[in-house]
Amino acid sequence: MRQLVCILLTFLIWLLLTWPPHGVDLGVGLFFAILVATLLSEFYPDHPHAVFDPRRWFWAIIYLPYFFYCCIKANLDVAYRVLHVDMPIRPGIVRVPTTLTSDWAKAFLAASITLTPGTLVVDIDGQDLYVHWINVPPGGREDRTRKISATFEPLLRRIFE
Repeated sequence: MRQLVCILLTFLIWLLLTWPPHGVDLGVGLFFAILVATLLSEFYPDHPHAVFDPRRWFWAIIYLPYFFYCCIKANLDVAYRVLHVDMPIRPGIVRVPTTLTSDWAKAFLAASITLTPGTLVVDIDGQDLYVHWINVPPGGREDRTRKISATFEPLLRRIFE
């Protein structure tokens, strides 16, 4: 059953990428969906049927505009730091603990942090992310975690866990 769901998900992604579908595209897409799902099914999520949960899609739709808002805000902050001579830049690597448990959720959190200007995830070690940050402010670990990842974690938890 898991294999069939993996094939179906791969075929749906193929259809989305090649829209509008044509006869040849459907045949080639089905062939490659079966091939990819067979060879790479170990990399698929443990519960692929959870992709069809509408609550996860709802939270993903909520997450996207929020992520874009955070990116725009971070872009403005980095641009201001570059253009303003007196703005401090104190780069450093910060350990950020996460409460997310699934690998997919951690990977999306790392990608979200990396895509936000001024931060770059350099390593994931268990429950910790190591983030290179353009301006490490003074303060404790909780404050740094709140500023870097706590904005994304609750939504990603609802999407992936």
